[in-house]
Amino acid sequence: MQATINPQDILKKHFGYEQFRPLQAQIIEGVLNNRDTLVLMPTGGGKSVCFQVPAMLLPGITLVISPLIALMKDQVEALRANGIKAAFLNSSMDNNEAEAVVRLCHQNELKLLYISPERLISIIDGLLSKIQISLIAIDEAHCISQWGHDFRPEYTKLGMLKAKWPDIPIIALTATADKITRKDIITQLGFVEPNVFVASFDRPNLSLEVKFGVKKKKKVEEIIHFVKARKNESGIIYCLSRAGTEEICAELVHAGINAGFYHAGMASDQRSKVQEDFINDRLKVICATIAFGMGIDKSNVRFVIHNNLPKNIEGYYQEIGRAGRDGLPSDTVLYYGIGDVIMLRRFIDESGQKELNLEKLNRIQQFSEAGICRRKILLAYFGETLTENCNNCDVCKNPRMNFDGTLIIQKALSALTRLEEKVGFNMLIDVLRGSHKKEIVEAGFDKIKTFGAGKDLGFYDWQQYLLQMLNLGIIEMAYDEAYTLKVSDFGKEILFGKKHMHLVALEPFTPYKPVVKRELQFDNTADLTDKLFDYLRGIRKEFAETENVPAYVIFSDATLKEIAQRKPVAISDLIHINGVGEYKLHKYGNRFIKEIKSWLKQNDVKAPKVDTYKETLTLLNAGYSIEEIAETRQIQVNSIYSHIGQLYKQNLIDSLDPYINAAEIDRVRNAVKETGETKTLTPLFVHLREEVPFTMIRLALSYLEKAGEI
Repeated sequence: MQATINPQDILKKHFGYEQFRPLQAQIIEGVLNNRDTLVLMPTGGGKSVCFQVPAMLLPGITLVISPLIALMKDQVEALRANGIKAAFLNSSMDNNEAEAVVRLCHQNELKLLYISPERLISIIDGLLSKIQISLIAIDEAHCISQWGHDFRPEYTKLGMLKAKWPDIPIIALTATADKITRKDIITQLGFVEPNVFVASFDRPNLSLEVKFGVKKKKKVEEIIHFVKARKNESGIIYCLSRAGTEEICAELVHAGINAGFYHAGMASDQRSKVQEDFINDRLKVICATIAFGMGIDKSNVRFVIHNNLPKNIEGYYQEIGRAGRDGLPSDTVLYYGIGDVIMLRRFIDESGQKELNLEKLNRIQQFSEAGICRRKILLAYFGETLTENCNNCDVCKNPRMNFDGTLIIQKALSALTRLEEKVGFNMLIDVLRGSHKKEIVEAGFDKIKTFGAGKDLGFYDWQQYLLQMLNLGIIEMAYDEAYTLKVSDFGKEILFGKKHMHLVALEPFTPYKPVVKRELQFDNTADLTDKLFDYLRGIRKEFAETENVPAYVIFSDATLKEIAQRKPVAISDLIHINGVGEYKLHKYGNRFIKEIKSWLKQNDVKAPKVDTYKETLTLLNAGYSIEEIAETRQIQVNSIYSHIGQLYKQNLIDSLDPYINAAEIDRVRNAVKETGETKTLTPLFVHLREEVPFTMIRLALSYLEKAGEI
């Protein structure tokens, strides 16, 4: 009886990975058990797998709601490249294309259908009522919340999904949502006691650097030098204004760099061409406003530069998250000047939610000016505590003086607790310093035990220490409760003496001048690996151009790097490499193996000898049929049966039951007795009146030989 297919089988077969990343297996289990689920996972953390794997195990169609055409196209291409039936419906399609997708839905020919929220609402009572939907996934779920950094009014209508399909599980996914936004997503979607999973937001492969007050001309020179030091690597440069994208692009092009620009003021076909050229590696660098990149699944972006200060931490985190999605080392640099703050404040004055947006701008400014590990600040913003310094940011590489600040922190937290966590920065500082302002006396705050406990420090000093505490996740800001301060769980451990904490000694902010980074090295131990990687990129590009898909859809840089490092010369070696699933192994495996063998020979590198029997065994253990093994290895089916017989005799296969039955063995046993033949197959085949195939005769002889009967 065939074993039941489980999520891990799907992961290996279609995505090429042996193990799930943290939380993925638990998320999938909950979805398969019909639980509504909220998933917070950083960009590149594997959110899509959380609904794509269940989609393959559930009957009918999984509906994936996404706000971006580019995201739909990218994900559908990647799914098809992995042998999964997927399609999208959006405004870029003409009627004939849309009708073709509708037919596939009716014919149960799809497992995943990507759709925009607007299109969803327009067909929810028509097409969608006629197809079997087993799961609904809402990507970029932070767009539903007014507290989110990318609120979209059309997303607010998604609350009706739970009312229309109360029995269908919904999984909402986002890479950027603080605690308040998470709570709002759950409320807006009508979830009741959902599973909530928050993965680590740490992206240790990304270096973080902030540079303050660099003059425009010097900044351009630094960026050009930075890009040229990263030969053949893709990157994004974000600018605040449309004019800024065109200006920096012109400078790069003048310096001989293959760059383009992208902003909302361009014609739609121009934007599409630039985006396609970047995705397909025809453009090396994109200079863009934040209109570019959301949902782009390009895994081999090696650097992100912010030419200006972003408007909030969520946006900054999402934008740097477009680098290094394949897990390889990647660099991020933020340039920031006072002019950026003035411009952003002007934007905020003209926008809605002025107070909220201003506070979020303050937080990104505090991050940029901080003297403590930048990764600690980023993670704390999303509710995660990093206890050790990251050693991969400019502050860690050039540390400031620090001291044991436990007592200062405890004074602040004690006062905040006695004030019932109902005050903001200024009021807390006034209480700590013992101010007798009218509002303090009227509220009775001058009567609390810690009133005046911090009078030895000035207002500015307390302000800076409280900002550090906020950045470290010791205190949190409740945007939805009039911006009052709260003591975090981490803060409570310090308050009650369970942990000690260092603070940075106060000093004027000085910009950090970095040493120019090295080119990315894929294998420091061998130049041959670098050269093979470059060679295999050429082979990958051939496949990509033939299939009209981005190169990373064929194999990611991380997968190609692993291939170059391990130098497989047999299909059985290739199957164990991350990112090589069965579908891609069949499709690309032989060509890559052939090219690796040829390259090794040309470079006088001795290739290891392939054990043909064990290669067949590896593929059998991976679940391949005999016909699939023959096709993959490009040898005859008869040869595979011969291998199976040898493997059985070597005790590497326990039983021949899956391949031959007892009656066939008996017939061959009798034929051997009657002819005396034990080696040559043709006399036995003729004696058996050509009724038993050569393959079965070969297996039967292996069985009899091992049993000692011949």
